[in-house]
Amino acid sequence: MTDNRATATPAAENSDHGFIDSKDEDLILVLDFGSQTAQLITRRVRDQHVFCQLVRHDLSAERIREMKPKGLILSGGPSSVYAEGAPQPDPEIFNLGIPILGICYGMQLACRSQNSEIKPVETREFGRSSCRIVSAADLFGEIPEKLTVWMSHGDQVQELSDEFESLAATDSCTYAAVKHRTQPIYGLQFHPEVTHTEHGDRLLANFVRGICGCRGSWRISSLIDREVKLLRERVGSSRVICGLSGGVDSAVTAALLYKAIGPQLSCIFVDNGLLRKGESEAVEQEFTQHFRTDLHVSDARQQFLDELRDVTDPQKKRKIIGRVFIDVFRKEAESITDARFLAQGTLYPDVIESGANPDGPAATIKAHHNVGGLPEELGFELIEPLRDLFKDEVRRMGLELGLPEHLIWRHPFPGPGLAVRCLGAVSEPKLATLREADAILIEELRSAGLYRDIQQAFVVLLPVQSVGVMGDARTYEDAIAIRAVQTDDFMTADWYQFPHKVLARISTRIINEVRGVNRVVYDISSKPPSTIEWE
Repeated sequence: MTDNRATATPAAENSDHGFIDSKDEDLILVLDFGSQTAQLITRRVRDQHVFCQLVRHDLSAERIREMKPKGLILSGGPSSVYAEGAPQPDPEIFNLGIPILGICYGMQLACRSQNSEIKPVETREFGRSSCRIVSAADLFGEIPEKLTVWMSHGDQVQELSDEFESLAATDSCTYAAVKHRTQPIYGLQFHPEVTHTEHGDRLLANFVRGICGCRGSWRISSLIDREVKLLRERVGSSRVICGLSGGVDSAVTAALLYKAIGPQLSCIFVDNGLLRKGESEAVEQEFTQHFRTDLHVSDARQQFLDELRDVTDPQKKRKIIGRVFIDVFRKEAESITDARFLAQGTLYPDVIESGANPDGPAATIKAHHNVGGLPEELGFELIEPLRDLFKDEVRRMGLELGLPEHLIWRHPFPGPGLAVRCLGAVSEPKLATLREADAILIEELRSAGLYRDIQQAFVVLLPVQSVGVMGDARTYEDAIAIRAVQTDDFMTADWYQFPHKVLARISTRIINEVRGVNRVVYDISSKPPSTIEWE
């Protein structure tokens, strides 16, 4: 048992829009056995300028051979390799001659396939451990003899078969790293992908660049050129509709399409009444003055509010917003007569968290209204040019495309908007409270020079009221929660440790300036176990 989690993370196989061609770029595949850090492995490999994709754990050896990867990484997972029903790879992957790196559960799978014995340990190991390198070999090149690593397991290799040799050990784990004597198969009992492991990036680089021989030629600029070419070939002389939200993802999608097809692009912005203060006006200005696109704006604020009345369940909120969005979008799209394609700013984490990949174990974490369904509902062919990218990669692409920095570095905003930051039923008075409090938070972050230090910050209106005293009078009013996190990839996140004076100023201003609020609290939960958004 390697990761303290009960369910497996869904994996995504390669998308079909031609984003990556193994003839042009080296490819590393991560087989997902349910680790909460499987996506993080993918992201860390991409940091080496090597394209990497997360795929289902039981992808056939024949399919892997067709994809022509330079190497395979077997992720960790919550199961025990000897348990009934535990996820297993196609055993033929170990005969492909492709370099393999097993991490935690993945190491145990690789060792067990070669007759090593895996058993539970007396004391499970979670957290930092001191690791000693026994043999530097190629995997531990340019890494100190002692380093701190992150362990998360209840099983480990107890008896190592003669086919393997030990590369590293800790006080409680004799075989913390191993190497097959004749085949390019490696194993790590610890997690190199997490920041808690020292020299984890160097270790992964040794595998993907050194052992697998990847060139490290994958760049955002080359991706733009390739995607522009693919878009032009696919779209031809047809018109493309792009749904805008005002966020980074849809903006970069629109910019990429504009570079590829120019005046053949029409944008639709649906004002759902769930946006931040002044956001609707800012979107209209940005996409008429900066892009000079054919922009269609649909004011559907009342329609969304009517449909959301008295709805408290967060998933129902998301589904209602998605359904109403489709209805409004369809009516607006009918006025664009020659459109054939619909473009969306779907990102890689959206695809995975939504369980949208039909070839993966679809454990849906959240319902994203911009993933799947729209082509069938609206009758368009779908274009998702950012489908294989993480958020920071999208931002780099936006800068390459010339988008303004204030737009690129804008904190993420959920598709359902303030509806999922208004806990309980949604109403216009509650939304007005949220907008004012949120505007104060963002203004104070910018004033203190902290906006770029924090990757996402927002306020949440809680469905509780509390007693307060204002002007010597008793109050019984709303409570606001502040959420601010730091993260590299939004897969994991830590709460931001505000300077006390800044946090105090934010609280004071919200209580003094936002009518109906008499209490402010700060969320100090990390992801995992909490999610960044509250709903």
